[in-house]
Amino acid sequence: MNKSVFAGNQGPLLIAEIGGNHEGNFEYAKELTKLAISSKVDYVKFQLYTGDTLVSRIEGPSRNSHFKRFELKKEQHIELAETIIDAGIGYMASVWDEEMIDWIDRYLPIYKIGSGDLTAYPIIAKIAKKGKPIIISGGLATEQEIIDTVKYIQGIDKRYTNPEFLAILQCTSMYPISEKDANLSVIQRLRELTGLTIGYSDHTEGNYALEIAYALGAEILEFHFTDNRAGKEFRDHKVSLTADEVNDLINRIKRINELKGNSIKKPLDVEIENGHVESFRRAVYPRCNIKADSLLTEENLICLRPNHGIDAREYENVIGKKTIVDISEHQSILWENLK
Repeated sequence: MNKSVFAGNQGPLLIAEIGGNHEGNFEYAKELTKLAISSKVDYVKFQLYTGDTLVSRIEGPSRNSHFKRFELKKEQHIELAETIIDAGIGYMASVWDEEMIDWIDRYLPIYKIGSGDLTAYPIIAKIAKKGKPIIISGGLATEQEIIDTVKYIQGIDKRYTNPEFLAILQCTSMYPISEKDANLSVIQRLRELTGLTIGYSDHTEGNYALEIAYALGAEILEFHFTDNRAGKEFRDHKVSLTADEVNDLINRIKRINELKGNSIKKPLDVEIENGHVESFRRAVYPRCNIKADSLLTEENLICLRPNHGIDAREYENVIGKKTIVDISEHQSILWENLK
């Protein structure tokens, strides 16, 4: 059976979002990339944009300048993508410039649509027409806006009705957010509403929310990634995990996997081998000494451990029977001794 595109090596798909943490410094971007690769994530993710194709110089001059400072060149993005792929890790990007889609597409097995672009239908349409799996983040959005975007994508290509092709991440677009604003209960709600693959994009500090999100059923975990948060002014570093913290998260995921175990409910070997199925369960016993040819009633019967003789589930069927032999108090009762 082929592995799901949204399945990770540890269970959930782990996406280390370098994003803008390089702050426009290509050498630093390469350092972060190598560090992310070493952390055993499934994907290393970047953001592709230019200031002038993302933010209006007139309506948002400071944000326009911010993104211009963080720009990387086409050949730099390609070098980062090739470095990641050559290391056997998946490369992923949020592509915020339509023109960049054409030259980065060859490196992308999965497209990511960030929260800010959930309503950017022209860009979404171009991505959806590529026919590759898509992950969308739901920060800033109402439930209905997420549903509308899902339907829009599915209207372009019916394959996006398949949870193998479309995933949604619960996300709160602030850096950092308090734990009360993570709203991890949305994970199950989105699954019920859409039937799609559901995950979580984290903006809390630390990795506890990621652990809980996975335990609650998140199949994708996205988190920002950095080398060190100390002394960093750019806000995304505050919500970023380091390589050591990613390794700690992976170890905790393994522990959660052990606790999740098997979804098929049945007695386990450890229960059977220790005799607990029998010793913990009850059977029907005489409450007192009962002579032969006596009527069995609620007054002279009791259910006790261990489950020897007649199972407690047969209690009502024993009522009204008569004994063939004498039975002592607390002696197991056998069907062949009743009539």
